[in-house]
Amino acid sequence: MKDQKKNGILIFLPAKDFNETEYLTVKNYFVNKGKKVFITSDDHSFCCGNKGLKVKSDVSFFNINEKNFDGFILIGGSGSRNYKSNSALKKILIKFDDSKKSIGAICSAPLILASAGLLKQATCINEDKKDLINSGVDYKDFPVVVDRNFITADGPNSAGRFAETVFHSIYK
Repeated sequence: MKDQKKNGILIFLPAKDFNETEYLTVKNYFVNKGKKVFITSDDHSFCCGNKGLKVKSDVSFFNINEKNFDGFILIGGSGSRNYKSNSALKKILIKFDDSKKSIGAICSAPLILASAGLLKQATCINEDKKDLINSGVDYKDFPVVVDRNFITADGPNSAGRFAETVFHSIYK
């Protein structure tokens, strides 16, 4: 049987204040492994990182078809907190989950998954721990947590391990 996982990974960036270290670490890991990386956001121009890095979206946020991607990663940073109640993003996440595709979230981004009702247990950046627990998620004090098809990480210091774990979850 042919390997059907050849589409690449979709990375969601908040329009403002995404964590550049997390983004660059994850993107470079996948690129170095020979995988295509596509960027999406709800911003139609450029996403702006926490240190001024500007990244253009490749894929329209409102036209995402989960069948076109091997997995989905949500990059954190303070800007990701603004997406906890974004209904369009929740619908995309639910489609990826229904297709049993791996979904990663790092830093503050696990709050988005929690607000969509998708997480049972996870980790996140320490400042968001209470919010994660208050949303009914079993918080785990580990750098990276795997729960079914969800991989969460606590922040930029764990970005390398997070990228590796997501990669192996998708391309086993």
